[in-house]
Amino acid sequence: MGEEGRRTMKQWPQAFEEIENRIHHLFAQYQSRERAMQYIKGLLSPVERKNSWQLAEAAGEKDPYRIQYLLGKADWDPDAMRDGLIKYVGDHVEDSEAVLVVDETGFLKKGTHSAGVARQYSETAGRIENSQIGVFAAYVTASDHILIDRELYLPKEWMEDAKRRSSAGIPEERKFFSKPKLAKVMVERIISSDLAFKWVAGDSVYGDDRSLRIWLEEKRKAYVFAVSGKEYVFVGLNQYRVSDILASLPKKGWVRMSAGDGSKGPRMYDWLLLETNPPLRKGWKRWLLVRRSVNDPQEIKAHVACAPAQTELSELVRIAGVRWAIEVSFEDAKQETGLDEYEVRSFTGWYRHITLSMFAYALLNVLKGSAREAVKKNQQISKGSLARFKTHRGLLSP
Repeated sequence: MGEEGRRTMKQWPQAFEEIENRIHHLFAQYQSRERAMQYIKGLLSPVERKNSWQLAEAAGEKDPYRIQYLLGKADWDPDAMRDGLIKYVGDHVEDSEAVLVVDETGFLKKGTHSAGVARQYSETAGRIENSQIGVFAAYVTASDHILIDRELYLPKEWMEDAKRRSSAGIPEERKFFSKPKLAKVMVERIISSDLAFKWVAGDSVYGDDRSLRIWLEEKRKAYVFAVSGKEYVFVGLNQYRVSDILASLPKKGWVRMSAGDGSKGPRMYDWLLLETNPPLRKGWKRWLLVRRSVNDPQEIKAHVACAPAQTELSELVRIAGVRWAIEVSFEDAKQETGLDEYEVRSFTGWYRHITLSMFAYALLNVLKGSAREAVKKNQQISKGSLARFKTHRGLLSP
């Protein structure tokens, strides 16, 4: 175990105490509060599967009924806990230059009873599967990427089946929301929380929704979204299909730069920035940002962007690359805090498990970040001490 790992281990008790102090008022009964803390600790434990049976066993209980009660019938509001999670992230990693990334992930399920389950495309599987789809928002800074909000996508066939809705505990007041609409709900909620962020990013599911983009412009939030070829942009008095623009790109003006580091090093692409009609907001511009593969020039992707007029190409490219951080968050949260290992079927149960898992994941990231900073500080102190020693010995000029 390295120095960073050792420091993280030492901070666990204090970190758990902080979380308990932040959430204790959410529970009508102290037993539920204690069980919620056991659940979070279990999600962070090395238990092989983070389901009710194994989490109960890790907590020293003979059966999973108390855990199931916490997720299904105990008196507490997962939305209030989500608000506490946003506050926790803000207190520890807030950054005015942060990017809010919206995206969905699939949870493969058997049967037809879990809230929102349907035969639908799952990015997790890369194909149409029987699954639930959750839309998430991740808070991404230069050193952190933390899931901070979530909504369960409910397909239209669920919304039109009153009996099925009732059996899964879906509230009567819940209406059908598209994935971009769910993203807007979350972004609006995070804006209201006063958590600072500058950018919003997402894939073409969200980029193709013009109403979402215009709403962000009204809220003074810059964005970079991928778009599909079927989307339209305005240039001058004319409206052009993105696919038509991509079919007639100029040969000059391309700039090669990295969209950030990947598993195999810098992700190098050729980029082209094309200005489109400006928004109503004074001092801002809109662009079509085009990405071309270095190895296969026929592989071209487009993004729509809107930001203050002085924004550099390099910054737009960086934000386009930051979008992938939420994929890392999904993978990490599934592996490390059991995001996808629940066995609940109800609407409320889904929100409770997912929110507890997100809180556990946030705690883990905050601890890792604190350990990184401590190691960095010690290294700086060590270098400074060595320099003073060498100067004192006449090995360095003062």
